[in-house]
Amino acid sequence: MSEPVVVTAYFHPLPGKHDAVVEALHPAIAAVHAEPGCQLYAIHRAPDDTVVMIEKWSSEEYLDVHGSGGAVATLNENLEGLLARPVEVTRLRPIPSGTPEQGQL
Repeated sequence: MSEPVVVTAYFHPLPGKHDAVVEALHPAIAAVHAEPGCQLYAIHRAPDDTVVMIEKWSSEEYLDVHGSGGAVATLNENLEGLLARPVEVTRLRPIPSGTPEQGQL
């Protein structure tokens, strides 16, 4: 298996749809927390109402399985008509620095 991977996903709600986007994400979060390899799957609100998801997976392989799984498919269905543009997903590789506890996710 590969090393852990961190992912960011940016959800840009249509005007007035922030709360609906968050509600669409809640069931997916609960389901994904139970998936093998999921170490972190959390959402945050940016000042412009963008919903930012930060994920951490124990390997690329687990992330790939997640990406083609039922929770993501259902989430995509639940988000239809709520987003101003497609979700922006980025896979990140750590560059450890400083202490092991504070220098990487």
